[in-house]
Amino acid sequence: MTNLPKRRLGRSAMTPAAIGLGGAWWQQAGRQGTIAGIRTALDLGMDFLDTYPGQNEEIWGEVIAAAGCRQRIYLQAKVSSHVRNERTSDHSAKKTRASVEASLRDLRTDYLDCVLIHGYDQPEQLEAGDFLDPLAPGNALDELLKMKAEGLVRHIGLGARSAQVHQRAIATGHIELILTYLEYNLLTQAAATELFPLCRAQDVGVILASPLAMGLLTGAQPDAEDEQRKVRDLVEPRAQRMWQWCQSRGVDIRHLAVQFCLAAPVAGFVLPGQASADEVRTSYEAGVAVVGEDVWRAFGAEFGIDVTELI
Repeated sequence: MTNLPKRRLGRSAMTPAAIGLGGAWWQQAGRQGTIAGIRTALDLGMDFLDTYPGQNEEIWGEVIAAAGCRQRIYLQAKVSSHVRNERTSDHSAKKTRASVEASLRDLRTDYLDCVLIHGYDQPEQLEAGDFLDPLAPGNALDELLKMKAEGLVRHIGLGARSAQVHQRAIATGHIELILTYLEYNLLTQAAATELFPLCRAQDVGVILASPLAMGLLTGAQPDAEDEQRKVRDLVEPRAQRMWQWCQSRGVDIRHLAVQFCLAAPVAGFVLPGQASADEVRTSYEAGVAVVGEDVWRAFGAEFGIDVTELI
């Protein structure tokens, strides 16, 4: 088995495997499917596990305990305002601590390698006055800093789509890594100009989530309306054309999608949204795939994408 390469995650000094295991979609797999997926990921060398409050973290804890691998993996949880459960109805200090403590209990660990502030995704949420600012004094960030001092949390990050939200968070000086989604993939590279230069300058690690563009680049024929909803400033249904291009040449579009993100000009790694053991295996295969330079040159020329880092 080919080992996944290691990646440096900014100044956090974490060095996870290049492909991680995302936790957002496992409810649809059920208990046994989730167990099988986590075990498969561990067997394949995926050592960064990203969990989600309210999404059966106790199952993850059970598998990790049984495997005896806690000291060999990175475990990330979230505090999130948009998850519908009792843990995280807002980003107040009280709810933030309660959420982290519940994750620690369910994951059967006495520390988390990272906690992401999640769910705050648009500046207008604050302007409308209907969102508790996680970065304001006394709220989520301050409470996480206290928990970091207590040894319960080792690193603090933020997950969002908006570059403005990331920029504001990084400006606090306390954010060591970010999770961005749908802003850097084969369909759009907005984060390369809006976000990556700041991350490089501040040595902030980057988790590139949704390398398959939330299903648009999975190998199934994309839907143009779905693409329009997911890709901002869309001029044409590029996923459809990319899919056709790959189909006609016998190229696995998932390999291109993941390898493109792995070559992003920033310190980070890729976090697909797997939801089954089979999807874990295909994300691993994409992570170790070798795509010929001729394929990259032709693909880049066809779609106007800079593939310099890949040839």
